[in-house]
Amino acid sequence: MKSCVLLVSTFSVVLLYICTKLSLAVDSGNIQDMCPTDISPRQTMFINGLPCKNPANVSASDFKTSLLYQKGDTRNFFRSSTTVVTAADFPGLNTLGLSTARTDIELDGQVLPHSHPRATEMCFVSKGVVIAGFIDSNNQLFQRTLAEGDVYVFPRGLLHYFVNFGFEMATVFSVFNSQNPGMSSIEGAMLATNDSDAMKMLMTRLISLSKLKADRVENVTLFDQF
Repeated sequence: MKSCVLLVSTFSVVLLYICTKLSLAVDSGNIQDMCPTDISPRQTMFINGLPCKNPANVSASDFKTSLLYQKGDTRNFFRSSTTVVTAADFPGLNTLGLSTARTDIELDGQVLPHSHPRATEMCFVSKGVVIAGFIDSNNQLFQRTLAEGDVYVFPRGLLHYFVNFGFEMATVFSVFNSQNPGMSSIEGAMLATNDSDAMKMLMTRLISLSKLKADRVENVTLFDQF
């Protein structure tokens, strides 16, 4: 009887340990040294992730990318651009649980609130001065002004944003703890593709609000927490 109780207790501890490890993992752990993405012109099978390249064809070039070398196109209303590089673009990232990004923000530009449902983001300010902030599930704002060399972390799944707070273009590099972090933005989720009556009404109200005098919005405290 004692041996049965001991066996059940041991099994429970092992099961709890396995469940804890699985809950902490963002991407599945790799079971081999490397698995560069097999970028084939045609997808013939659908899996949770990306297929591996033939090991015989793996080379050092699979682990290098220059996709973040060039500044992004900031000729848009928000004067900003974000380039995200995942394992689909950078084969060497496959199964490593990582992806990276570059964000360029012109003077007076901003990156609207958005979230990454599958990853935490850690960003490094390479150039300029930006305001970075995120909002937790209790609607509490966490915000700081970041200068060159500063690092900031956005917890997984929380809305966050950037605003250029300097006098020149700002550049921010980020790393995510997932090879496919995903992105859900406010303007994309609500305004870009939804033509329902509710969304049209919301747009009308937003446009009306934008026409208010500047002194009506001077009391907004969004950027008070430096």
